[in-house]
Amino acid sequence: MTLIQEKILADRVRSDFPILHQEVNGKPLIYLDSAATSQKPLAVLDTLRNYYERDNANVHRGAHTLSVRATEAYESARDKVAKFVNAASRQEIVFTRNATEAINLVAYSWGLNHLKEGDEILLSVMEHHSNLVPWQIIAQKTGAAIKYVGLTDTEELDLGQFNSLLSDRTKLVAIVHVSNTLGCINPVEKIVSIAHKNGAKVLIDACQSVPHMPVDVQAIGCDWLVASGHKMCAPTGVGFLYGKQELLEEMPPFLGGGEMISEVFLDHFTCGELPHKFEAGTPAIGEAIALGAAVDYLTAIGMDKIHAYEEELTTYLFEKLEQIPNLRIYGPKPTKDGKTRAALVSFNVRGIHASDLSTLLDQEGIAIRSGHHCTQPLHRLFEASGSARVSLSFYNTREEIDVFIKVLKETIDFFNSVME
Repeated sequence: MTLIQEKILADRVRSDFPILHQEVNGKPLIYLDSAATSQKPLAVLDTLRNYYERDNANVHRGAHTLSVRATEAYESARDKVAKFVNAASRQEIVFTRNATEAINLVAYSWGLNHLKEGDEILLSVMEHHSNLVPWQIIAQKTGAAIKYVGLTDTEELDLGQFNSLLSDRTKLVAIVHVSNTLGCINPVEKIVSIAHKNGAKVLIDACQSVPHMPVDVQAIGCDWLVASGHKMCAPTGVGFLYGKQELLEEMPPFLGGGEMISEVFLDHFTCGELPHKFEAGTPAIGEAIALGAAVDYLTAIGMDKIHAYEEELTTYLFEKLEQIPNLRIYGPKPTKDGKTRAALVSFNVRGIHASDLSTLLDQEGIAIRSGHHCTQPLHRLFEASGSARVSLSFYNTREEIDVFIKVLKETIDFFNSVME
């Protein structure tokens, strides 16, 4: 993608995001925290508003016009998500509140019923807490053991160690597609292939990949994949689980109540068909419909174009950060083919706390993240309490990066002058 193409893309989409056109602390907002949550385009906001103004009714339960319209829009959103990740069937898409709930669904429904003492779960040290804690709970309940894949010298997943840790005891591999701290893109297709040859099931945390690059669940070959809507231009409170149909069919329901049933008697019940078996209670209807609108929006731009543009932005950001003295970047360097790093960079500056950096940058209208990013074990490995993180999206520009770098340098100079 050329510089001209980049500018056309950024200029075209920025007008779609009203939140970006404001001042914070008297400065134009520069939003560099999309890994935490993305901003929402007008198409999504209008869809959510339209549902509540025009079609607000419960789904699947009413014969009146509003309920029919709401149901059609809700199920249409499922079709859109299925197509977006290339699921083999719409029945393989289960709406959840977020990726965390989706992982817990698999943990409690599949994990509790398939794992036992002597079995092993294989995770990595870079996992988000949402892909650590549920498996720790399940391991405690079942007696299964957890093993962790470490990092290479370039701070990427150690595929050699992954191979050595796999055994006939490994029943599950749960791995992140893109690390929300290191920014590395893990070779999930290779991981799935190796794991399946050893008889293990594989769950992919795709929260940081689905919004930024084409993701094809059939090409990856995973058994489950999870993502959160709020990171992909949709509202909060909705996400999805992809699962192979044969696996979802055999898994018991995660929650009981309305909507997930076929029939209920005083002494037993029968489950509804997929995917409703896993969608107990009234769902986040408007949010799911708006997720469908977000998928339409991203598809119209083109995930390949988004990925290419963000690769250029990330490389530019990385090069600028590397020029700053005493600044430590976590994760691999970008490569020319763009296959090693996604659109986020975590870093620390020697002698300056990440939270202090974030606070002073905010005074200049620049929003970045500071903290452990829900990867405390990884930060302990680096002997760091936290880090600063800049995360980009297709609505960011080189000009914003230039302003950020300028203000970051000034902020570092300010701290250094105070400490002298």
